[in-house]
Formats: sequence, structure tokens, C-alpha cells
Amino acid sequence: MVQSINTKVDMTIDATAFTGLTDYGKIMIGDKGFEFFNSRDVRKFVQIPWEEVDQVIVSVMLRGKWIPRYAIKTKRNGTFTFSSKRPKEVLRAIRVYVDPANMVPSLSFFDVIKRAFKSIFKKKNKE
Repeated sequence: MVQSINTKVDMTIDATAFTGLTDYGKIMIGDKGFEFFNSRDVRKFVQIPWEEVDQVIVSVMLRGKWIPRYAIKTKRNGTFTFSSKRPKEVLRAIRVYVDPANMVPSLSFFDVIKRAFKSIFKKKNKE
């Protein structure tokens, strides 16, 4: 059994972690960090202390009406992507421990296309 890093739990909710393959389990948000525990395999878990969180990247659709997923970017270990049943409540619980300035929306489809075109023309201008 995995030992939790939290001493006080604020929220527990069903969730999906996108770590290679999709893993179904529960997200636990507490005073010490963010945790994901797989419901079938106890060896598959993610524990992120609040000190390690660099940014929370939120995918926003339909002007904030729908949030399909969110990612937690850590200082050393990369980015972990999750989705849950009630993402707005999860993000509100995370906002208590993470600075709201570090919670940013992800790039939209058109922003990604715009960046691609800019980088192509930037490469042509250098040559």
C-alpha cells in the first residue's frame, strides 16, 4: 500500500491520468500535495508536493464552459495530464495551494497554428 503525503485531505474525486496509457483512479488534493492513485494497480501512483508545482496548465473550451483536462507542470519531473469529473472544483481546490498567477490556459488550436507559421517564416528569413 502506498503512503499518502497529505495529512489533511481537502478533496477526493474520480479521475483519469494520461501517463502513456490511460489510468483510471482517484485524485486526492490535500495540504501537502496533489496525488493520483490508480484504482486497479497500487504501484501506479503520482504524488506531487506543492513546492514542486511550477504551473497548472488548463485546457479551456467554449470560453470556460468546458474544461476537458488540465496538466501539472513540475519543476524537475515534467508534465502530468489529468481529467476528472468536476474539473472546476478540482482547480478551485488546487488554487488554494498554488499561486493563481501560475494557473494558465493552454494554447488554443489557432495559437498553435500561428506559432508554427511564425517559426517557418522566421527560419526562412534567417537563411
